[in-house]
Amino acid sequence: MLQLIARRFVFALVTLWAVSVVVFTAVELLPGDACQAFLGQMAQGQRLDNCRSRYQLDQPAQVRYLKWAKGLLAGDLGQSIKRDKPLKEIIGPRFRNTVILGLSAALLGIPMAILLGAIAALYRDQRVDIWISGIAIFCMTVPEFITGTLLISFFAVWLGWLPGIVIMRADAPLLEVLSNIVLPVITLTLVMVAHIMRMVRTSMINVLASEFVLMGNLKGLPRWQLVLRHALPNALLPAINLIALNIAWLMGGVLVVEVVFNYPGIGRLSVNAISDRDFALVQAIALLMASIYIGLNLIADLISLLLNPRLRNQQGAG
Repeated sequence: MLQLIARRFVFALVTLWAVSVVVFTAVELLPGDACQAFLGQMAQGQRLDNCRSRYQLDQPAQVRYLKWAKGLLAGDLGQSIKRDKPLKEIIGPRFRNTVILGLSAALLGIPMAILLGAIAALYRDQRVDIWISGIAIFCMTVPEFITGTLLISFFAVWLGWLPGIVIMRADAPLLEVLSNIVLPVITLTLVMVAHIMRMVRTSMINVLASEFVLMGNLKGLPRWQLVLRHALPNALLPAINLIALNIAWLMGGVLVVEVVFNYPGIGRLSVNAISDRDFALVQAIALLMASIYIGLNLIADLISLLLNPRLRNQQGAG
């Protein structure tokens, strides 16, 4: 068991190293460099040489990668030439805002998805199931920018209940952030609930048809006990990876939602960094999002192994 967990950690670290190489190489292959993008028409002669020397861009790529990787291990993301600030200071407040947005949607959406998936499975092919499944399919097929625009039109423009566009500083206090994220959270929750609910419904139907549930029915166990204590925990095992993937998507794939609502998070910062050709910032954001994605998948794998002895034994034998 410990060897299997150690193997998962090593694989995650190797994957993260490979991602760092890909990210660094991709930025290197972009035309020009950070100094040329920063100086613009003045990127020539001594001015350009001084800029490259100051930020060590005149060194070979492999040397700069090793220094960058060493800095990452020490918690130093690097320096933004465009903004003339350490990247940690730029990314920190924006990343906090994205975490708040993603966790709020996860805390609201995951319990709701599990509940709706279980209800749909218990009333399979009945009116309740048809309504829940139909709404879920609709939410899965509608892009986030359309959902967000519809919510803005309804709650902000027509009813006037909620702000349609987020207007706040990136380092705004927590209470101010929470008061501005109602519509973005609803937008993210609708998509996340739809995906997880469908998975939980399918898994729950399979578990309810299994032998141990049928045996429990024959023994006269109460319906609520069978569902809550036996069927639902087993039905959630296949959904763990999907839940982790959805959380990873919330943390790294909220770009569209943040742009639609003008929310000062990491997604909108990445758009600004690309348009500003701030290569160091793009590089740091890409690696940060990849790290979160890999980390959440690692956690999901470990939870699956710990909660499913049969799967653990099969993988250990393999």
